[in-house]
Amino acid sequence: MSQRKVNLGPHDLAVTPLPGGGFHVRSPHALQAYPRTMTDRLEHWAAERPQQVYLAERDGEGWRTLTYAAALDATRRIAQALLDRGCTASAGVAILSENGIDHALLALAAQYIGIPYVPVSPPYSLLSTDFAKLRHVLSVFNPRLVYACDERYARAFAGDVIAAGLPVVVSDGAIAGRASERFSQLLETAVTPAVAAANALVTNDTVAKVLFTSGSTGLPKGVINTQRMLCSNQQMNVQAFPFFAEEMVMLDWSPWNHTAGSNQVFNMALFHGGTLYIDDGKPTPAEFAKSLRNLRDVSPTVYFNVPRGYEELAKVLDDDAELRATFFRKLKMMWYAGAALSGPVFEHMRHLGIKAYGEEIMMTSGIGSTETAPSATFANWYSQVSGNIGVPLPGLEMKLVPAGSKLEMRLRGPSITPGYLYRDDLTRAAFDEDGYYKMGDGLKPLDPNDFSAGFLFDGRIGEDFKLSTGTWVSVGPLRTALLAQLAPAVKDLVICGQDQPYLALLLIADAGVHPADPAVRAFVLERLEAIADANPGSSTHAARAIFLDRPPSIDDGEITDKGSLNSAMIRERRRDFVEHLYSSLENPLVIAIA
Repeated sequence: MSQRKVNLGPHDLAVTPLPGGGFHVRSPHALQAYPRTMTDRLEHWAAERPQQVYLAERDGEGWRTLTYAAALDATRRIAQALLDRGCTASAGVAILSENGIDHALLALAAQYIGIPYVPVSPPYSLLSTDFAKLRHVLSVFNPRLVYACDERYARAFAGDVIAAGLPVVVSDGAIAGRASERFSQLLETAVTPAVAAANALVTNDTVAKVLFTSGSTGLPKGVINTQRMLCSNQQMNVQAFPFFAEEMVMLDWSPWNHTAGSNQVFNMALFHGGTLYIDDGKPTPAEFAKSLRNLRDVSPTVYFNVPRGYEELAKVLDDDAELRATFFRKLKMMWYAGAALSGPVFEHMRHLGIKAYGEEIMMTSGIGSTETAPSATFANWYSQVSGNIGVPLPGLEMKLVPAGSKLEMRLRGPSITPGYLYRDDLTRAAFDEDGYYKMGDGLKPLDPNDFSAGFLFDGRIGEDFKLSTGTWVSVGPLRTALLAQLAPAVKDLVICGQDQPYLALLLIADAGVHPADPAVRAFVLERLEAIADANPGSSTHAARAIFLDRPPSIDDGEITDKGSLNSAMIRERRRDFVEHLYSSLENPLVIAIA
C-alpha cells in the first residue's frame, strides 16, 4: 500500500547508559531558534496573511470567522482595556468559558502585554455544587478581572466565591446581581502607546498562563506556563513534523483549560499561520453529532482526538462515503492521546484512509503533561504499532531511571515548567537533583537494542502497588486491558488490591447499562473468568468485582477536571465497597470468579 507523502524530520537518537542503570536519551539534532512570544506569531501572520481566516466558530448553520488582521487589531484593543482596568503581571485574568473566539482574543490580549491568565475548568463553575475548586483556583491566582462567556456561569458568582469588587466581563447575557461589562465594550477601546510599551517588555520568561491540574490527590495546583515553554515546544514539533509549516487546517474540541487543547492545538494553528475551526461537539453520545456536522464542512490537515472519539468516528466513516472523502481529503496526520488506542481501532482508521483514497494516513501519538507544554515525545514516522509514543523531541533531554521493574521518564529542556504557582514545596519535589522534571510515567522501549524505534507507555509509577504476596501490579497496562475486555458493559474501573491477596475491581457502568441485570452480571463474570484463564498470574487478572451504586463525583474529588478517574480518592471514599470485595462473607453485590 502507498503512504500519503508528508515531510517528516529525523528520529535518530543519542543514547548513553547511566552509572547504576538507566539511560540518557536525546535527539542529536539541535533545537532551532524560536520566537520571543506566541503573539509575535500573530503579528507575523497578520502582516503576511492579513485576510486568511485564523479562527472560526459555529454560528447557526454557518461559521463566525476571524482573520489574522482582525485578530491582531482586537488583541491590541483588548490589551488596552486590560491595562485600563488595572491588570498587571501579578493581577491577571480569570476566564470562565468553554472554547470560543472571545475566549481566544482575551487570552491573546493578556499574553500580548505580559499579563498572566488562567482558563478555569468549566465544570468547576457549571457542574460543581460547592465550588471548592473554583474558590481555590481564584484564591491562589488572585485575578484582577473575571470573564464569563454567558449567563450559564452566573451561579459561580453567588456567595463569596468571586470577590465582589472584581470587574466582570460577559459576552452574552448578564450576571444576576452583579455589575458587568459587555465583551464588545473591550473591542471599542482606543489603543494607546502603553500597549506597545508593555509588549516590548515581554520576554521568553514572562508567564503566559497558569494551568491548574488536579493530579491524583488534593486541590488543583497551578502549573506556570512561560512564553519560552510555549514557543520552544512548537519549534520542537515542527522539527519533528516539517509539514506543519505547510497548510494547517484543524477542527478541534479539546478544552483550552487543558494543555493539549490550549498549548498544543491552539498554539499549533497560531505558530504555523493555520486555521482553527472550534468544534462545539465532543466524543460523547450527547455531543458527537455536532462534531460530525462540523467535519462535513471542514477537511483538516491534522486531526486530534481521544481513543473514544476515533472509535465513534470509525463507525460512521465505514458507512458514510461522502464524509469519509471529506475527512481524508487533505489529511496528513491523525494524532491520538489521553489514553491507549486499541489495536483494532488503530487498524480500522488506517484502513479507512486507504478505502477513501488508496493511501495510508499517518496515525501517531506521543506523551507529555501540563508541565511539559505539552509535547515531550512523538512518533514522527509511519509506525505500525498502536501505542508507540515515539522518541524525545529536539531540545529535550530524557533520563530513564530504574524504578522497580520499570524505567521512569524524566525530562529537562526549555519547554519544561519552572514550577507551581506559590508552591515551592511542590516544585522542589517535582524535580530531581539534576534539574529533570519527574514525569512519574514508566516507559518501555519497543526494541531494547534500538531506542529510535520508539517507546511504549508502561503505566504510572505511583499507581503501581504490591499484593500481599509481594507481586508487583502494573496498574496502567492492566487497566487498559481489562477495560477492553469488559466493554461495553463497563465504562471505567478502579483496580484495588494493595497488600491484599488478589486483585478486585470497582466498576462504573456504561450509559444505559443496569448493573443489577442478571445478563450484565453474567457478562462480567464470563469476561473475568476468560481473563483469568488466559492470564492466571495474580497480578494479571481480577478475582472479584462490584459495580458502584452512584457515578463518581467531581465535588468529592473522584473525577479530575480532565474527566478522568481519581482512583485513590474513589478507593478512599468508597471504602465500604472495597471492604465488600475483600470480605469473607458472601455478598450478592460482588461478582466473583471460582
